[in-house]
Formats: sequence, C-alpha cells, structure tokens
Amino acid sequence: MSKYQHFIKSISADVMEENIKLLEPIRNHTFTKLGGEADLFITPSSFAEIQTVLKQAKKFNLPVTLLGSGSNVIVRDGGIRGITLCFTKFNQINIRDNVIMAQSGAAIIAASNFALEHELTGLEFACGIPGSVGGALYMNAGAYGGQISDVLEKATIMTRDGEIHSLSKEELQLGYRKSIFMNNDYVILEAEFHLKKADPKWIKQQMDEFTIARQSKQPLEYPSCGSVFKRPPGHYAGKLIQDSKLQGTRVGGAEVSTKHAGFIVNIDQATSKDYIDLINVIKGTVKKNFDIDLETEVIIMGEESKN
Repeated sequence: MSKYQHFIKSISADVMEENIKLLEPIRNHTFTKLGGEADLFITPSSFAEIQTVLKQAKKFNLPVTLLGSGSNVIVRDGGIRGITLCFTKFNQINIRDNVIMAQSGAAIIAASNFALEHELTGLEFACGIPGSVGGALYMNAGAYGGQISDVLEKATIMTRDGEIHSLSKEELQLGYRKSIFMNNDYVILEAEFHLKKADPKWIKQQMDEFTIARQSKQPLEYPSCGSVFKRPPGHYAGKLIQDSKLQGTRVGGAEVSTKHAGFIVNIDQATSKDYIDLINVIKGTVKKNFDIDLETEVIIMGEESKN
C-alpha cells in the first residue's frame, strides 16, 4: 500500500470518498485550462473535513497546497506533489443582519449576487471577479474602485495544526493585492462582509454597468488567469505592454491578448511553460523599454515537467 493509500485510509472516517481523487489533472480546475496532475486532490465540504486533512497531512509529512476556484493561478506542467486541497465544495453563504458570511470556496460573484438579493450594497465591484472568496481575500481583490478591504469585517482561519481563529480586518494587513496570508500558512475558512442597505435597483444598475465594462474590455472568450501583473506605481501594466507593441505576441499556444494587453490567453492548447515563458518575455521587454519591473499578480505553483 502506497503512502497516499495509507493517508486516504487515515481520513476515510471523516472525509467523504467522492471528495478524494488520486492523480487528478489540475487543468480541470483552473481558468487557464493548464496544469499537470495533483498527487492527491481533495475537495472538502466542511470544517471537520479540512481539519482532518490538515492534521493527518502533518502526521504523514505531506505538503498541502491550497486551491480556490483556480482563477488567478498558473499550475506548472509537472503538477503538484502531496495534497491539493480545493475549496470549491466549501461554499456556503449566509446572512446576519447586514453581515454576509461566506465560506472561502464560494465564488465572490455569488457573494455579490447574494448581497443584491438581500438589498445590500458594497460588493458590487466583485460582480465580475472570477475567483473564490478565499482567493479574493488572499489577494485583497478589487475592481472598479472597490476592494475587499473596503467591506471586510473579519475572517475565520485555520492553522496547519487544525486550530480555528478569528482575525479582524486590521490583523489581516490588507494592502494593494496583498494580505497576511501571503506570508504564513493560514487556511482561510470564512469571510464576513459588513454591508449597508440600499435600493436594489441602484445596486443592480451598478453591477450591470461593471459587467458591460468588463465584457467590452476583457478577452472573456478565451481561457486566462485574469490580469497577469500588478499595477506599477504611477503606471498601468496593460498600457506599458501595449506601448511595447507586445499585443498578439505568442509563445506556443499562449498569446498576449489583442483585446487587453494585461491578459495572456490560452488560444491553442498552451502549456504552463508557454505562459511562464511569455510572462518573462513581457517582463524583459517592459524593463528594456521603460526600466520598470513588472510584478506578477498571478500565483505560479507546482513542479516543472520532467519531459
């Protein structure tokens, strides 16, 4: 019996069998449609399941990689060793007064729509962000003048030892595309958003305007990881890339979008190596042309292919 089979046996009493997969292709779970296989892919649907996986992983000395909806990540072609813990089934959204409580695997778009249904304003900016609540909190995601830190009240987290804690917004150290989660091993379980009552017609109008703007400017017809680079101080990454005449530049099946220069799209069965090589072409060209170092917003994880 392999190490992974022993591990599966150790969690079988607490984690549903259908939530456990061996050698699962990550490309089935990322917006880019890229990525090799995960040694062990687990999609927990409860606090207890997450707790069991983390505690047993520590006992078996297995690394745990966290994955939300896979919208802002590039998983390398060699896949992910150890355990990949994917939160898409951990997705409940509830309400208490004007506070929305969303589990980390819920789509942030779903949280935005849930707020609209309950006539609450504050999450309109998130109506088109293609990520999970956990991912949005990890990145302090934002769009159209709003960001997670504007409405977040607190987060519930779990340590790798399985301990559960509540952290205030101040403790999360939220900044432009950054948070405390980038520098520790906390697992995001739930976020609480404090919103305000408003006319649902006005809320819907705002969301419709943001949706139209997004559809007109972004290459939604192709798989992509969203905006690849952070905004450099005093500049826009997309403008720098456009002015470098890189739109339409291809490496393998990956292309700098001709619709929005800040996006790299998978137009022809691209590999993760294609994506990463094209990122390096962009960074090198912008550095040469403008002496500006572009910093990636997208998270790159996993192993290089041995082929």
